[in-house]
Amino acid sequence: MSKQTFFSGVQPSGNLHLGNYLGAIKNWADIQEEYNAICCVVNLHAITVPQDPEELKRKTIEVAKLYIASGLDPEKVTIFRQSDVPQHAELMWLLNTITKTGELFKMTQFKDKSGIQSNGATEKISVGAGLLNYPVLMAADILIYDANLVPVGEDQTQHIEITRTLARRFNKKFEEVFTIPDIYTSPAGKKIMSLTEPLKKMSKSAESANSRIELLDEPDVIRKKIMKATTDGENKIYYNDEPEKAGLKNLLNIFSIITDSTPEQIAEDYKDKGYGDLKKDLADVLVEYLKPIQEKFNLITDEEVLNIFAKSKNELLPLAEKKLAIAKEAIGLE
Repeated sequence: MSKQTFFSGVQPSGNLHLGNYLGAIKNWADIQEEYNAICCVVNLHAITVPQDPEELKRKTIEVAKLYIASGLDPEKVTIFRQSDVPQHAELMWLLNTITKTGELFKMTQFKDKSGIQSNGATEKISVGAGLLNYPVLMAADILIYDANLVPVGEDQTQHIEITRTLARRFNKKFEEVFTIPDIYTSPAGKKIMSLTEPLKKMSKSAESANSRIELLDEPDVIRKKIMKATTDGENKIYYNDEPEKAGLKNLLNIFSIITDSTPEQIAEDYKDKGYGDLKKDLADVLVEYLKPIQEKFNLITDEEVLNIFAKSKNELLPLAEKKLAIAKEAIGLE
């Protein structure tokens, strides 16, 4: 029996952080043996907001290196550059014709980035159309490979829901062409919050670099960020959901995930200690946790990554072209 397919990807913008790893990339590595795994560096998505061309090229290669350094095996996982398979963009156009603008304007990510408020008011509207169509390109990425499963962060589930909607709509309107994908979100990924604003999720687009532990942070940088992490004035360690304890809760969650424990157990271990002790030990654990990823990253050359991209392109182009042709024929274009 052939394996099912999972598809996922990360934008090559900003610096990948602990939340990206625990909430996404680590999960891909964990299930790569069970699935036909396709992992994309979504550089077309990245240009929905302004990018420096040279930086975009560099970051695209860097993200692929981090995929491999984080445990993805290029012999088992298809790691590719989104722009190398133009059928994604062509399928996006076909899907655009059955997508309602109202559906796109409701997307939380679009509203956040465009300034459009839930009541219809707007602070700014000078954004590109690509940002509005972001979810349709994401749908094309997934549907063109008949992905059965899409591992994503909780903030992306709305986009996968519209992918499922568009697949059903196309299948009903024309013929059964697309597989309806399932969503997988990691419980760990939901728990990684900003170090400076712990009621918000850790983000690579946040203005302050102190808000996140980046996968390539030097040990001293990791220690400084953890020691500066927002907590509260109580200096009493226990685990609960009180908003004022959100900073402590976040540190306990991170500590528990990377030590394969529970936050309650970590809190019990430190109940007679202060925040400084907890932060110092967490920083030490994080440094050791990220060390293997950083060491492997530094051994991967740009040439190796470009060779992987070339090989993956040759493997994926026939698959993408075949699915696109089926979709075009269903519509009446071929």
